[in-house]
Amino acid sequence: MGEWLMHLFVMLLGLSGGLAVGSGLVAFLIVLDLIPRLAQIANAYRVSFWFESAVICGSMYWTFADFMDWRLALPKVVVLTFSGLMAGVFVGMLAGALTEVMNVLPILAKRMNLSDYLVGLVMAMVLGKTLGSLFDWLFFQW
Repeated sequence: MGEWLMHLFVMLLGLSGGLAVGSGLVAFLIVLDLIPRLAQIANAYRVSFWFESAVICGSMYWTFADFMDWRLALPKVVVLTFSGLMAGVFVGMLAGALTEVMNVLPILAKRMNLSDYLVGLVMAMVLGKTLGSLFDWLFFQW
């Protein structure tokens, strides 16, 4: 009886944690207005359903891939290249949406008198993030 209750408690704890994290992600995407903004930029309002479906299907696929311990029978170079590219696109779009919503860069440039150097500031951040990520992936984690 005690072991059964412990398993029930762990199941409810996992379910509630998943619901909390999932709800937080959905709220974050709604606050950032990411999918409608992506449809606006792509001039694809009529097919915005596909953007929403891609987010849902990607979340479901990677959840099952993690839980079921799925493995791909592909060379590591192909898998790492594709997954790194897709993760980079996701993080880049999310960071772009966050900076667009919060207007971080124009406010920062105006307050620090860097308006003339805004392009250089953006390029420095992009190159710094890229080189830092490459260093982490290629040297630090191996």
